Amino acid sequence: MTQLFKNYLKQNNYTHFDLKAILFDMDGVLYDSMSAHAKSWQQTMEELGLKTNLAEFYLHEGRTGASTIDILFQRNLNRSATEEEIQRIYKRKSELFVKYNTGNIIPKAKEALDFVKSKRLLPVLVTGSGQPSLLERLDKNFPNIFTSKTMVTAFDVKIGKPHPEPFLMGLQKGGNLAPNQALAIENAPLGTESASKAGIFTIGVNTGPLNDEILENAGAKLVFHSMSELLDKFPEILDITSAVKVRIGH
Repeated sequence: MTQLFKNYLKQNNYTHFDLKAILFDMDGVLYDSMSAHAKSWQQTMEELGLKTNLAEFYLHEGRTGASTIDILFQRNLNRSATEEEIQRIYKRKSELFVKYNTGNIIPKAKEALDFVKSKRLLPVLVTGSGQPSLLERLDKNFPNIFTSKTMVTAFDVKIGKPHPEPFLMGLQKGGNLAPNQALAIENAPLGTESASKAGIFTIGVNTGPLNDEILENAGAKLVFHSMSELLDKFPEILDITSAVKVRIGH
């Protein structure tokens, strides 16, 4: 595992890590909510007569709602969605999400956040969600972890994942950090691509139905299959990042 961190440093012209923050995605990393998102998106689109399949919404995970809607409009109707349509459709999707979502937390997600804080690292949320029912629950489920100043949501970004903007903003909210001062935890290919494009060492936690290769191809340097597995490896990861150094130059 050490070699993966060395490779990152060399490829990005850093001599070492100086970790200050860990950037966490929300859906599929902290909340077991992706199946509810996918089901509510598919039903909303089918009510409009648009053709979709359930699996594609796992691939769209991390996009803003407006972007997801526009992609499906372009594919099915050969036009962009209007602002009024986007608001109406996302409202319907949100209603269905509240109906289908169990509210379950991903096992060991809270312990992983608590571990990060215990190591005096700042947890920062970087989500493409604008789902009020989820965002409002964060403080209840993960008390004293995130504040409005350490959260990037769909309301903050203009472009969204897979563009690096959300994670660049996460670095900024983490304290105007350089990419080698953070790690990113993602479960989705678009979010992984976003974090990787922002120059951050990205760890995939594959809690969904997609193959590991999809996350690896999107830029994940490490892939685990649960937050429990990540939590077990977190001490080793932090030990490596605190010790590893490489020489830059000729």
